[in-house]
Amino acid sequence: MKKSRLTTGIVAGLVLASTAACGAGSGTDDDGKLTFMFRGGEDEKAAYQEAIDRFSEETGVEVEVIVTDADQYATKLQAAISGNNVPDVFYIEQANLQSYVTSGVLLDITDHVEASGVDLDNLWDYGVDSYRYDGKLQGTPDGALYGLPKDVGPFAMGYNKTMLEAEGIELPSTDEPYTWDEWLDVLKKVTKDTDGDKKVDQWGTGLNVQWNMQGFAWSNGADWTNEDRTEVTVDTPEMAEALQYIADLTTVDEVTPNAEQAATLDTYQRWMEGQIAFFPVGPWDVSTYNELDFDYDLIPFPAGSTGEPATWIGSLGIGVSATTAMPEEAVELVTYLSADETAQQTLVDAGIQVPNLKDMAAEWAAEEDTSPANRQEFLDIVEDYGRPMPAAMTYGAAWYDEMWTNIQPVLDGEQTAEEYLAEVEPRMQTLLDEANDQAEQAAAASAGN
Repeated sequence: MKKSRLTTGIVAGLVLASTAACGAGSGTDDDGKLTFMFRGGEDEKAAYQEAIDRFSEETGVEVEVIVTDADQYATKLQAAISGNNVPDVFYIEQANLQSYVTSGVLLDITDHVEASGVDLDNLWDYGVDSYRYDGKLQGTPDGALYGLPKDVGPFAMGYNKTMLEAEGIELPSTDEPYTWDEWLDVLKKVTKDTDGDKKVDQWGTGLNVQWNMQGFAWSNGADWTNEDRTEVTVDTPEMAEALQYIADLTTVDEVTPNAEQAATLDTYQRWMEGQIAFFPVGPWDVSTYNELDFDYDLIPFPAGSTGEPATWIGSLGIGVSATTAMPEEAVELVTYLSADETAQQTLVDAGIQVPNLKDMAAEWAAEEDTSPANRQEFLDIVEDYGRPMPAAMTYGAAWYDEMWTNIQPVLDGEQTAEEYLAEVEPRMQTLLDEANDQAEQAAAASAGN
C-alpha cells in the first residue's frame, strides 16, 4: 500500500508541476484583497486576527482570513491547490516545501524579502533556513527563500516541580543534563502508589516513542540518515540502545504507565493531572500548562553516550502563492507576521510561541517571575542542540513513518530493538529511494515546462 500511494504521489506531483509550469489560471483575483489561510486553536486565532487587523490599518491592505482547525488544514489547503484557488499567503510545513516548490505552488520570495529591508540576521537561522531550497537540498543557507518562519518550536523536557519537591528530590540542573542512569534513578523514586490501594498512580514519565525518541537517539550518537539524506542509518547499536532504553522504561523498569493504564487515561492527561514527573513541553503548550495546579519548569533532555542533550525543533512557515496577483503585498504580510516587532509581541503575549526575533527572545527569556521560569531552555535548543525532525527536510515522510508502523512489539517487550531495526531499515530505505526519485522526477518535469 505504501509503495502504491507513493507511486500515485509521483504521478500527481508531476501533473501538478506540469499544470503550474504551463501557467494554468491564477488561483487569486486582483481584487485588492489578500487571502491568508492558517490553522490554530482559539488563542492563536485571536492573536493572529489582532495582528492582521493592525497590518490592515497600517498598510491599507485588506486581508481575508481563512482559519481551520489543525486536523483540517492539510486537507483544505490541498483542495485549494487542486482547485487552482491557492490562498495568497498560507502556512507551509517543512516537509511539504520541496513538493510545493517543484510543483510551482510557492513563490520564490528571495528578492522581495531582500528589498523589504527585513533583518534576516535577527531571525533564528534555523527558522529562515528551513524554508530555503537550492533544488537538491532543503535547509541550505544558500538556497532560494520560499517562506519565512511563522515560528520555531523547540521541544524541551518539562518536569513537575511540585512533585519533586514533595518527594524530597533535588531539583534538576538547568544546565547539566541527567545521564540516562541518573534520570532513571529519579523516575524510579517518584513512581509509586500514593493512596494505598496497591495500584501505581504516580509515574516518572510517559513518552510517546514517535515524538520523543529523537533526542534519545541523537544524544546517543545515532541518526536516521546520512548527511545528504540518501541512506537510512537506523540499524546501528546506538539507535538500538536508545530504542531499547525507551521500551524498557515501561516493560522492565515500570516507571511509565503501561498500555492498559494509558488506555484508561493517556500520559498527556496524566501529566495535566499531576501524575507524571517528567514530560516534554513545547512553546505551544505554555498557555495551557501555565493554568495547571502544579509548578513546572524546563530542563535539557537526558543525555546518552555523547554526554550532550539533543531534541528536535519544529517549525511552520508562511509562504506566498506563485499565482498571487499581489506579490508585493503578500510578501509584506509575510514579513510583518514573521519579523515585525509589534506583531511578534502580540503572538508571544498569547503564549503560543517563542519570539522569532533574537533580540526580543533574549529579553523574553530574561524576564523574571515567569512560567516556565527557565524559558532560556527553549532558546538553548534553537541556538545550540536542537535539530529538525528526520523527515522535515526530505521529499515526503513515508520512509520515516515506516519506522513506527510495526514498532509495538518492541514497546511491549516481545521483540528486541536490535531485531526490529534490522528488519525495518531495508523497508525504510526503499521508501526513501522512491521519495528521492520522486523529487528528481518532479524537478525535471518542472524544469522541462
